[in-house]
Amino acid sequence: MPDTVWTILVAAATAVVTATATSLIVAPRMEARKKRLGEVHTARDAFGAHMLRIISACSLLQNTPLPAPDDPDWTATMRERLTGERDRWLQQLDDATLWLIDNVATYAASWPGRHLIQFAVEYAGTARMVMLSERDDATKVQLLLALTVPVQRQYFGWPWARARHALADRRTFAQTLAHINGAPTAP
Repeated sequence: MPDTVWTILVAAATAVVTATATSLIVAPRMEARKKRLGEVHTARDAFGAHMLRIISACSLLQNTPLPAPDDPDWTATMRERLTGERDRWLQQLDDATLWLIDNVATYAASWPGRHLIQFAVEYAGTARMVMLSERDDATKVQLLLALTVPVQRQYFGWPWARARHALADRRTFAQTLAHINGAPTAP
């Protein structure tokens, strides 16, 4: 009987020490890790959302041109409203590219592999420079769309689409970069 009591006491003491050590040492580290991983995934989600906003705003701008000044079907009020909408979409592009460049260190470094990190950094920097450039708005929209679609597919597309289009997306991105930088592009 004394051996049984001793075994129970040792087991209870071991359980208490283990639970205390776990709650004092392991649990705080796990909570900190959970927070860091949550922030990384939040930044990735925001990266994807900003790219979708860029694609959406570019598509709206391309598909909703301003009417000709002498078009009798458009009133001055409607022209003004459409101009306001187009300005808002351009502001969305500016805000999205600003977020991309300001937060590139957070989301880019979260992917494994140097090529994915470099791809995200190069995209964010180039997209922001396109918005800051003195190009006309139509050219900016065209370039941002050409930059964003392949990058968005490589980070957030379905796995089969990523694999299927990996080389084509990289080539398209490189050709767009060459076009932006004024270098001749290969056919």
